Amino acid sequence: MSMFETVPVGDVPENATILDVREDDEWVLGRAAGALHIPLGELPERLEELDPDTDYYVICRTGGRSMRAAGFMVDHGYSAINIAGGSGAWFESERPMEADGGAEPTVK
Repeated sequence: MSMFETVPVGDVPENATILDVREDDEWVLGRAAGALHIPLGELPERLEELDPDTDYYVICRTGGRSMRAAGFMVDHGYSAINIAGGSGAWFESERPMEADGGAEPTVK
């Protein structure tokens, strides 16, 4: 079993590199401002797009997919920290968000 840290939204540094592993339809509705996007199902073939020397804070909608992604990343030599509660917790904590087309961000 992979060992990785899970942190609450409030412990994610302002300048953190956030990796969102949700599907495209979720991503367009709302996401952490400045986040990178690689859906969980694409992560194995796109892992080399990421820098193994960067600490990635991984997020999904509620935390399940991001836990799987963080485990996979750690198993392959990357630094990954799971964000507890996912995008729902991010939205509720009123952390900066953005959405496609300038729409009001939401999480579904």
